[in-house]
Amino acid sequence: MNHPNHKDKLPSIKRIEGQVKGIAKMVEEERYCIDILNQIKAIKNSISAVERKILQTHLRGCVKNSLDGGPDFDSKIDELMKVLKR
Repeated sequence: MNHPNHKDKLPSIKRIEGQVKGIAKMVEEERYCIDILNQIKAIKNSISAVERKILQTHLRGCVKNSLDGGPDFDSKIDELMKVLKR
């Protein structure tokens, strides 16, 4: 099976990486707690957005292919449930 390409998510992931570095700098500079928490919340929202996009791609590609009667349907559902439980 071909796996989808997620390279279009790299700009968002790199932006998140920059935000994390920014938080480290804020901590080093002993910035105000609420400012740090606001940045953490922004990162969490960004990560959730990337997660949703990758999940959507997975459902439309990998899982959809298994719905066509493939023998790996149950394993795809189990795999997805494990990820969602985390």
